[in-house]
Amino acid sequence: MATTEMGNGAETGKNLNFLEEIIEKDLAEGKYQEIKTRFPPEPNGYLHIGHAKSICLNFGLARKYGGTTNLRFDDTNPVKEDTEYVESIKEDIHWLGFDWANEFYASDYFDQLYEWAEELIKKGLAYVDDQTQEEIRVGRGTVSQPGTDSPYRNRSVEENLKLFREMKAGIYPDGSKVLRAKIDMAHPNMMFRDPIMYRIIHADHHRTGSKWCIYPMYDYTHGQCDSIEHITHSICTLEFDVHRPLYDWFIETLGIFPSHQYEFARLNLTYTVMSKRKLLELVRNNYVDGWDDPRMPTICGIRRRGYTPESIRMFAEKVGVAKRDNVIDLSLLEWCLRQDLNARSNRYMAVLNPVKLVIDNYPADTVEYFDAPLNPADPDGPKRKVPFGREVYIEREDFMEDAPKKYFRLKPDGEVRLKYAYIVKFASMVKDADGNITELHCTYDPTSKPGAGEWRSVKGTIHWVNCNVCEKVECRIYDRLFTEELMGSIPEGVDYKTYLNPDSMVIKTAYAEPDLLKDDSGIAVQFERTGYFYKDPKNGAYNKATGLKDSFKVSQTGF
Repeated sequence: MATTEMGNGAETGKNLNFLEEIIEKDLAEGKYQEIKTRFPPEPNGYLHIGHAKSICLNFGLARKYGGTTNLRFDDTNPVKEDTEYVESIKEDIHWLGFDWANEFYASDYFDQLYEWAEELIKKGLAYVDDQTQEEIRVGRGTVSQPGTDSPYRNRSVEENLKLFREMKAGIYPDGSKVLRAKIDMAHPNMMFRDPIMYRIIHADHHRTGSKWCIYPMYDYTHGQCDSIEHITHSICTLEFDVHRPLYDWFIETLGIFPSHQYEFARLNLTYTVMSKRKLLELVRNNYVDGWDDPRMPTICGIRRRGYTPESIRMFAEKVGVAKRDNVIDLSLLEWCLRQDLNARSNRYMAVLNPVKLVIDNYPADTVEYFDAPLNPADPDGPKRKVPFGREVYIEREDFMEDAPKKYFRLKPDGEVRLKYAYIVKFASMVKDADGNITELHCTYDPTSKPGAGEWRSVKGTIHWVNCNVCEKVECRIYDRLFTEELMGSIPEGVDYKTYLNPDSMVIKTAYAEPDLLKDDSGIAVQFERTGYFYKDPKNGAYNKATGLKDSFKVSQTGF
């Protein structure tokens, strides 16, 4: 595709998303000399995959157009926020491969926000309201009915200043008063019906301690913080589009730098919930093993499961930037991980559901080593030594006593190749009193050794490990946390926990070739013919990141 150079290193072409089109237009018209974005999480929980998309978008746009991105914590509710969440957020952003130009907090601007609030009071555009939260809610009216004025709406400027300063001084208890903007109680956009600017919260803040007992609301805080930092493109998810006019109203009324908000569709994934409230409930009630449980959609959870930052950035790019909400198939995320790991992960053999296979005509007490590539994508690269012996484990599923015609694994009178080693032929089996197979016997063809003798092929190849020269490891097989595909469409009144998958984690003991424990690549490895597994840094178990089979057909989606 032909492209032409734009200012600040950007390129224009047919495949720009709508945000890139806006930015390129702004740069071309000289509206801004430098693009500035921000990522503004509230430190009241751990980030999830939806936040990862927003991080990739905000930091990615600034990087593409030679701009900068600020990390700003929206820390305006001391009851829910904690430094634990601050540190986890910073770790997640760095893990994704991004760094911020400046680290700011909404609390950095509390003094300035307070001064602006007094300015609005003096202009007759804000007042102190003594109504309860429920009275305020009812007084706002409905979409089809205008609101009603608060009985305190026409207090004098002097009285409002006195009361607001007394609120700041801590004279009044929580919930007794709020500061509201004085706009229009009949406005069709209900956000304009005298929104609350400040509420009273007597609680220590993680940064300012007990200095403040009044805290600004999101709608009053966000736009002004953007303005102070001269953010040019404030990018939010689509549910904030109704907030944008109020965002603009505060900026225009205060006459400060005109930051502007743009909205994109939030990320919704199948078999997943993204609500912080629901995720917190899962953690607190021990439905999962903490925020970083590998079944969780949190960034720390998917990192612990074995996802790579490269795969998450690829996923964000494939999903793209849309103006309308949609649901993305979880299989696309798994496809992106396979694409990344297939090219660079090391391979090992491991057996998760073993049955012993005895090679009757192979010398006892003999160990033979076969060369195998660490990664077939690099055939000339490093090799590993795979120990072979008279007794090996194979997957129980790789033998079938009553096999159909097109079953190409081991079966009575059948032959298979043990990967990297010899061709073996079935001889007999041993069963217990219940008819379960406890041991298989076969013979091997010495002339079928790879690289020696006359090569012959068989249709089936299976993996194996030496029973006497192997390592026992714990494997955790993870599946979707929920059984319902569209968690966002659960009927009203139905508890989402009803759909928790009881088989979302299955623990197995596996046998693996010894070199697995020497792997220091830092990424998930492939258990050949089984899937990708990542050594859990917390407990040493091997977490199944994803299988080898693609259920997502990327070629059919237009990606």
